[in-house]
Amino acid sequence: MAFTMKKTAASLLAGVMLTGLLAGCGQSKDSGDSDNTASSTEFYSAKFENGKYVEPVSITTVFPIGSNLKFKNGENIENNVHTRWAKDTLGIDIKYLWTVSDQNNAYQTKLRLMLTSKQEMPDIISFRGDQTLISDLIETGQFTDAGELFDKYASDTYKEAMAQDPDVWNPYIRDGKRMAIPLLDNAYNNDAVMYIREDWLKNVGMEAPKTIDELEAVMEAFTNGDPDKNGQKDTLALSIGFKNYLATWMSDAGWIFGMFGAMPNQWNENANGELVYGSIQPEMKPALAKLQDWMKKGYISQEAGLYDEVKASEAFTAGKAGIIVGPYWMTGWPLQDLKANVPGAEYKPYPLPAGPDGKIGRRGTSVNAGAVLINKDMKNKDAFFVYQNYLFDNWANPTDDGPFTKGFAEGYDYGVGPNGELYGEQDSDKIEGGWVDAIRYTLTYDGAIIPQLRINTLAKIANGEEAVTPYEKAMLRTIPEQIQAAKIVVDQKDSVMMNKFTGSPTKTQLSKGDMLEKLEKEVLNKIIYNKASVDEFDSFVEKYLSSGGEQFKKEVNEWYSSIKQ
Repeated sequence: MAFTMKKTAASLLAGVMLTGLLAGCGQSKDSGDSDNTASSTEFYSAKFENGKYVEPVSITTVFPIGSNLKFKNGENIENNVHTRWAKDTLGIDIKYLWTVSDQNNAYQTKLRLMLTSKQEMPDIISFRGDQTLISDLIETGQFTDAGELFDKYASDTYKEAMAQDPDVWNPYIRDGKRMAIPLLDNAYNNDAVMYIREDWLKNVGMEAPKTIDELEAVMEAFTNGDPDKNGQKDTLALSIGFKNYLATWMSDAGWIFGMFGAMPNQWNENANGELVYGSIQPEMKPALAKLQDWMKKGYISQEAGLYDEVKASEAFTAGKAGIIVGPYWMTGWPLQDLKANVPGAEYKPYPLPAGPDGKIGRRGTSVNAGAVLINKDMKNKDAFFVYQNYLFDNWANPTDDGPFTKGFAEGYDYGVGPNGELYGEQDSDKIEGGWVDAIRYTLTYDGAIIPQLRINTLAKIANGEEAVTPYEKAMLRTIPEQIQAAKIVVDQKDSVMMNKFTGSPTKTQLSKGDMLEKLEKEVLNKIIYNKASVDEFDSFVEKYLSSGGEQFKKEVNEWYSSIKQ
């Protein structure tokens, strides 16, 4: 039942926000190595001098070839600028047991086949996606206590990045051991911001709402006050879609429940430190009543329950809706379509409004993007950390004199013109053979990401502070609306409500989860569409608990207790 974040937007971020210069984020500059040569025979598994293995050591792995992965100069994933860099700079020879085009979950399928046929696993497996697969890989017993290795070998920068959200380890804890290393993503990536048609506000003579009462006044004007001045009653106030979830990644309705202290579709921690399922909490009831009222008044589309996140956004980008809620990056996609579709249209990001009791709540975004598993029989386990430390210490937040100041590799993700001008993704035609995002070849797909760096850098720029580092200067290229939206996300960070259950599906979830989810959607949709009284919520909760929900809660809290030990 726990909400699975969509990843489509993450792949768009690099193009929207950064050009080809930088794809990740980072901090400290100690590459975890170079001055340890005196003790290298004790600390490392092979002779190590000047930041690299004297004789190359190997890392075997497997890899998905995603649609966004491009090559040039006759290269492929087995032999390219990245594999040469790893060998030349670090003395690490990366060997691929197999690769697969990652269409239709082919990578996941092939890993499953390895599991069922009990094949020997590679030295490391990096995987983003289904937590169940990661759990099943852990259960094979072929992988080692990765947390112990992390504590020993990870650089300060790598550790500081991971420490920005200690909960990121939780899905991989077994009997107190951290059996996989989390792949980090950008913080607050899908946290909600409210976007409002600024020209519509001017047309109806109103200001952006700060409270629910002000919001409803604006919604009334946007629905019935001819905000587009075309003389027709053809506008909606709010563009939302809840075909998949009420609290979701775009065209979100979760913030509506947040105004009342609820957050559906996820497990929230109550005052007693216990996890409770958000969709059945009493705070849901007044929020459902409010949505029912908005549906009756025509503030939201009658099709909202049939629309997924992208489909719902089309009402806003087509110029038919005045408000939409979603992540800060949607200023790049899909909101740019609004200006193309409606010449002269203006929109601005605004903070989420407060509910009747002053509450503001938004669904939080996990920085856990997947995991790396390390084979217990890997000969040189430290090699993964030599590799990843270098990327965290040098790529994630480059220095002016570091190896990645301009990008990963000249002639790939950047070029230099005759007068020293720097070319990136937007100047692809000026780079021989075109722009290629070589950092995507790395073992962890994004090089290295320090979760809070991107959003905090954008907020810093929004506050008028000087851009000093190469990373900050690159972020100056971000579109202004996105910079302002990022600042709003940071300013409202205290309103975040995180999903606290990040473990593998429980026994009851596997056996009854689909039925419980169907029950939830049917009843809540009926209430929103005024086909059932709001009071039916109470009987729904009783039925949910008696149909497996109570046992589900027990199992979730058993897991939660186990990771705290």
